[in-house]
Amino acid sequence: MSRRCELSGKGVLVGNRVSHSNIKSKHRFLPNLQKKKFWSPELNKFVTLRVCTSTIRTIDKLGLDAYARKNGIKLK
Repeated sequence: MSRRCELSGKGVLVGNRVSHSNIKSKHRFLPNLQKKKFWSPELNKFVTLRVCTSTIRTIDKLGLDAYARKNGIKLK
């Protein structure tokens, strides 16, 4: 399973970890993914998705179906 948010598409970023002595070493920044069940009134069922926490906050504000419509995502 890839480390990618199923709704927003956020994924792994690559950058440098910089020490106090300014030595750079490669570092992977992983998204904060959580497995969460959401209720979809349009589908009339629960949908389990692997999404990042920032997406969970947005879905709490807008609702799952409104978020999917806004971003052009079709739920199954």
